[in-house]
Parts: sequence; structure tokens; C-alpha cells
Amino acid sequence: MSDSISGSTHLWNEDLAPTTAAQRTWRWYHFAALWVGMVMCIPAYTLSASLIEAGMSGYQAVLTVFVANAIVLLPMLLIGHAGTKYGIPYAVLARASFGTAGARLPALMRAIVACGWYGIQTWFGGQMIYTLLGVMLGGGATDFGGSVIAGLGINGAQLLCFLAFWGIQLWYIVHGMDAIRKLETYTAPLKILICFVLLGWVYNKAGGFGDLLSAPSQFVEGGKKAGQFWSVFWPSLTAMVGFWATLALNIPDFTRFARTQRDQVLGQSVGLPVPMGLLAMMAVIVTSATVVLYGKAIWDPVDLASRMTGVAVLIALLVLLIDTVSVNLAANLVGPAYDFSSLAPKQISYKVGGYITAGIAILMMPWKILESTQGYIFTWLIGYSALLGPIAGILIVDYYLVRKTELNVTELYRDNGVYSYGSGWNSAALVAFVIGVLPNIPGFLNAAFPAAFPDVGDGFKTIYTYAWFVGIAISAVVYGVMMKGRALPMAQAARP
Repeated sequence: MSDSISGSTHLWNEDLAPTTAAQRTWRWYHFAALWVGMVMCIPAYTLSASLIEAGMSGYQAVLTVFVANAIVLLPMLLIGHAGTKYGIPYAVLARASFGTAGARLPALMRAIVACGWYGIQTWFGGQMIYTLLGVMLGGGATDFGGSVIAGLGINGAQLLCFLAFWGIQLWYIVHGMDAIRKLETYTAPLKILICFVLLGWVYNKAGGFGDLLSAPSQFVEGGKKAGQFWSVFWPSLTAMVGFWATLALNIPDFTRFARTQRDQVLGQSVGLPVPMGLLAMMAVIVTSATVVLYGKAIWDPVDLASRMTGVAVLIALLVLLIDTVSVNLAANLVGPAYDFSSLAPKQISYKVGGYITAGIAILMMPWKILESTQGYIFTWLIGYSALLGPIAGILIVDYYLVRKTELNVTELYRDNGVYSYGSGWNSAALVAFVIGVLPNIPGFLNAAFPAAFPDVGDGFKTIYTYAWFVGIAISAVVYGVMMKGRALPMAQAARP
């Protein structure tokens, strides 16, 4: 990026500029470690709980998780290609399809969702500190902290622990992307080791893995939900896809640091679907043993850790704390930090974007999102997948079918260049996004506010169960049709 461009546009800063050859240091094992680090997290562990509570057998739950992650891997690899080829983040890539001004829409959509996830993971981290303090004080995790604060729904001690964990993560915001890469690389092997240690512990303690593994599906003949498998499977699959739908968009924020396309493709293919399936399997196995140990299924790893004795509880909770920090920073900080920076590059740097993310995460009160499985799965995961699916469809069609993977990088940073589309907005992308989202709105309103919207038709409810798939398909087709025959800018041949 030339000095003349960087000094004359409000679309450029050093954090958004294409990465240099010296910055492209990520090899395939860095990406694999990144994904192992992000997959091994409490929300991913507890996803299996929602599926088994819905009636699936342990094997059906594991297979559903694996299939969903194999599906979402495809748009990650496709969109990640642009990051590696041109060294640009997601917020800049979106300018090619949405326009230099219009790109703020998908950037903001992605950023707000990430703020919610950042808050959820921070809440989990705070709960671990709260649980650890409860154990150290000699009582249960809920035996201290006073009464619930009106309007918040949590007590003072829980709030302070939440804010303490929030504060711990600020160090990594200050020290930037390289500190996050090192954290992911060094902690990934530790997480794998801990998984095997946990399996060994429950096996020896329970004298086996219990009966949950062999428990039949509730969908078989004679079961509580006989014949209802597909009505549960499809919304569950959509929710599982939605779990990583955010990363499917902003994966260029990471792949821009890859040395080669092979590194990003191999690293992600190794690091996402298989570890996610294995984690779901471990969750089912460990929880099966908890039925033997405690007389009930315990899906919450923090609750399980609090029931351990001696030094085991301290080690378990400390590992979970490290795990949550590494996941939260990589999955939920990097993307929105770049996204907020792209809204006003001259005023908001990557670090300032990180501070904004952390601030909004507090205001969203993440513990309220997690109050019920219904709210977590059908309102949160599927709801935002309905927004992010259409964006993915537009990006993929624009990059591969419209532009044949050729971009003029310099023009992406010009506010009056070829990607400004005259007004700064590409009307084709805006129309495709709106049409892709519209069919899912009635179903979302019914899922989020059933009392206010009880009369939504069954057709809209069914469409909503496929929200991500519906959105990505409709927007891709509409965008492709509207862009057909348009004159395109000449691509920049040289890599930046």
C-alpha cells in the first residue's frame, strides 16, 4: 500500500493494510493448533448436552456435531483463500462485494455477534473463578456472594468474578495478534493431554464409562419422541453450523498471516471437524460416567470440576481458565477488533476495536443469553446464523464466480475507487442480503418471543430450522443474478 493512498483515505490504517511477506509466518500446524485451541471450549463441550436432551443417542449427537463442522469447514476454506492470496482481513474483503461504505454492514453484523460470544465465554471464565473461590472457602459454589442484584440476575461475587476474568483478557488485547498465536500454539497440546487425563480419571473413579453411551435414541419406536428425529436433527444441525458461522466469515483475519494456501487449507481441515467430533464424544463419555458417580448427568465441566477433591479441582479449574482465555481471544476478539477498526480506520485501531468489543460484551449481560437451552440454541445460535449465512453466500459468489478470485487490492482502500460503486454501496449485495434474511424473520420472532408472536405459520417455522442454509442459498443466487454482466475492475496481478 503506497504512502499516498494510506495518507489520503479514511479506509486504511496499519492494522487493515495487507500483510507483508515478513508477517506471513503461520504454518499449517499453527492453524491446526488454533482450531484445536478454539474447539476445546466449554460451549463446544456442552453442545452435546443440548442434543441428548433433545432425544438423540450419544452416537447421534457426536455424528451431528461432526457433520455440521464438516459443512462449515467448506465456506471457511473458500473465504480463507482471499486472506492468504491478498493479505487482507474480512472487513476489507467485504468491500469488493458490498462496496467501500456498504462493507460496514457485514462488518458490524459480525462484530456484534462476536461481542455476544466474547461475553458468553467471559461469563464462563468468571464462573470458574467463582466456583474455585467457593471450593477454597470450603462451601459450594453458590454459598457466598450475597443476594441477587436487581436487574442483573446475579449476585455481587459473580459480577466481580466476571469482571476479574474480563480484566485478565485485556493483557492480550494490548499485546496483539502474535501474543494470541503463541497462546494457542502452546496451550493446544495441553488441552489434548487434559482430555485424556479426564477420561482416565472418570474411568477409574466410576469403574467404567457408564450406561449413557448405550442408551438408545428417544426417536426409535417406543421412545418418547418416536418418529421425530428429522424435526430435531435439522434445527440442531443448523445450530451447530451457526456455532462457527462467525469464524466462517472472518477467517481471512487469520489466513492473511499464512505462508501458503496449503498451510491454511491443511491446517483448518486437520484442526476443525475431527477435534470437534472427538470433543463431543469425550463429553458424552465423561457425562456417562457422572451418572454412575453422582447419580445424574453433569454436562457442565465447571460443575464437574467443583466436585473433584484435593488438588484435582484446582488443576482442573486452572486448565479450564487457560482454555477459556485462549478460545475467547482467538474466536471472539480478533474478528470484531478488525471489524470495528474498519468502521473508522483513522480513529479506531485494532487495539481500540478490542476495547470496544470487551466493553459491549459487558453490556450484553451474557448470562441472560444462557438462561435456557431454548434461548441458547434456537434464539442465539440459529438467530445469528440467519444473518451471517447470507453474508457468506455473497462473499463466496463474488470472489469465485463474479471475480474469479482476482481483486485490485489498491482499489479496496480508495473511497472513490471502483469498489465504491459510485455511492459507496453495492445495491446488489444489499438486496441479496435483505432477501436472504427475510424468510427467517417470522421464525426468529416466534422462537425469541413466542408469547408476542404465537401465530407464525408452520412453513416459516420450518424455514427457520434451516436458517443458515436458506440464507446462504438465497443470497448467493440473488447476488449472482444481479451481478451478471456487470463490468468489473481490472484485478491487481501482483500479490501485495
